[in-house]
Amino acid sequence: MSEKQYVTYGQSCGCGCGCGGTEASRAITGCRFSISPMCDDFINVILGAIGKVDTSKVWKMTDSLSTVYRGRQIHVEDAVKACFVHAYREGVHMTMEATFSKGCPGDTDADCLMAEDNVPVNEAAMKDIHFPVACKISLYPMGIPNYMEYIAAVVNHAIDLGIYEASSHYCTILRCDVQDLFSYIHYVNEYCGKNLSHYIFEVTLSVNSPTA
Repeated sequence: MSEKQYVTYGQSCGCGCGCGGTEASRAITGCRFSISPMCDDFINVILGAIGKVDTSKVWKMTDSLSTVYRGRQIHVEDAVKACFVHAYREGVHMTMEATFSKGCPGDTDADCLMAEDNVPVNEAAMKDIHFPVACKISLYPMGIPNYMEYIAAVVNHAIDLGIYEASSHYCTILRCDVQDLFSYIHYVNEYCGKNLSHYIFEVTLSVNSPTA
């Protein structure tokens, strides 16, 4: 019997937060997402949307389960938003499950593209597109005892913006325009990137749901 090859996921950075990784790897923002259009031509919708995204400023990988974008936060958000907007079809129920992460101790400096500028390449084609989105979010600040105050901060910001609908089991429910939602996602990633060494931000978006 061959010897089992166990994994390791990095070491603590030494600050006590358990964030791990190198300074370069902690600068990487990543998002893994899956789009699920509820229509017969879902393959064309998914692959068509992915193909329309300008990914020149992110590292990308698509497999049989999902797509990953990695790089600077602003460019990762720009690419994820573009994919969701391109996949939208009026009257077609669709969801996107997305996991944003920054500071993972198992992350590496490779498999990323850290573009030097802050000019998003997809935004100009999307900024005037509007449609309503329902969304649930769950934030996971990692390695700190006072994690609930950071969760409360991002939820309270949603309340201030008027996009908060309710708190539910294990998540917060939001409803708003797609532009406002991705602006809020940007805020959460900015806030967490400045205040947390490692966090995971889970987002589920839904459009045209038949469920009231």
